[in-house]
Amino acid sequence: MRAKASFDVARVDEIEKVTQHDVIAFTTAVAERVGPAARWLHFGLTSSDVLDTAQAIQMREACELIVRNIASLMDVVRRRAEEHRRTPMIGRTHGVHAEPMTLGVKLALWYDELKRDLDRVLRARDIVSVGKISGAVGMFAHLDPEIEARVCERLGLQPAPASSQVIQRDRHAELLSALAITAASLEKFALEIRGLQKTEIGEIEEPFGKGQKGSSAMPHKRNPIGCEQIVGLARLVRANAMAALENVALWHERDISHSSVERVILPDSFIALDHMLRRFTRIVAGMVVYPERMRENLNRSRGVVFSGTLLLELARRGISREQAYEWVQRNAMRSFHEQRDFKALLFDDPDVTRVLAPDDIDKAFDLDHQLRNVDAIFDRVFGPSGPRGVAPGVTGAATAGQR
Repeated sequence: MRAKASFDVARVDEIEKVTQHDVIAFTTAVAERVGPAARWLHFGLTSSDVLDTAQAIQMREACELIVRNIASLMDVVRRRAEEHRRTPMIGRTHGVHAEPMTLGVKLALWYDELKRDLDRVLRARDIVSVGKISGAVGMFAHLDPEIEARVCERLGLQPAPASSQVIQRDRHAELLSALAITAASLEKFALEIRGLQKTEIGEIEEPFGKGQKGSSAMPHKRNPIGCEQIVGLARLVRANAMAALENVALWHERDISHSSVERVILPDSFIALDHMLRRFTRIVAGMVVYPERMRENLNRSRGVVFSGTLLLELARRGISREQAYEWVQRNAMRSFHEQRDFKALLFDDPDVTRVLAPDDIDKAFDLDHQLRNVDAIFDRVFGPSGPRGVAPGVTGAATAGQR
């Protein structure tokens, strides 16, 4: 067999047109060249012994590519997070100004999520790295388990403790779910860049190359097409995970309803996520940041983003939360509707000034105080680090990827 075994793809295709069975077509084509010794080829096996075990190797190796891609993206996200550790910006909830934060903390949150994505893919890689040489219904009727153990050891796989005709598809569903969650994370990050690139916000921009064109009709356009592509591809990977979940339930010891699905969803999901990770890594590396615009937007709401601090300061002085909320809110609403400075309105409010001195009101608007725990957050995400960055609110000269 070792001396004579070979095959011709055209002959395999020719045989399969008659047999309608890919593995039989292959073994028959090989047998024609091997001769009598071919009786030992595929001896005691069923097709899924070969296909599922080989597919496990493919999935394991594909996972290694994804793991490397996630790690590369994490490195870039961490670098940009450190770069903007103390770049202040407004945090938004419901799309509305909430309280101050920093771009570095936003990116640290991405990094922390990517760590979980990495852990999920690694766990799923181990879950699918199993083989089976257990026969038509998993009973080892023609080959002993020792054969399976030897084969799996040589292939770097674990023997499935129990199998039917196939390796159970909950394993594959877990893998596709891990890929889909990773794609969803990238979708979340890309959507954030898209939101912050809106003309009205203008705080971040995905890189736009020299000579790149944004629109065939409007020469001024700089569109976040890379992030939009990532959002779109995440939908495909997520849909593929649903198909993998539907593959778990097969009739009795096996039917073939999962096979055609896997021929699409497994390669497509890996290829799509591989592209998404590599493209988003380039986007983050070249992401343009506008700290001055962030500062402008932070100040756009005339100081009402410090309302929570005023509320708590009044409560510390003995005012009920309900009463303090009413005082602060009425001034915030006046600031909105009359387009007046929030702090100035507080200075003119006798209820507030009866409790808080002017210095106390000034302190409530201290951005440094709002951002005082940035380093603690970074230590929790990245571990204790070295020298800290510049003081909050100090952006300094523009660096690479920053204007």
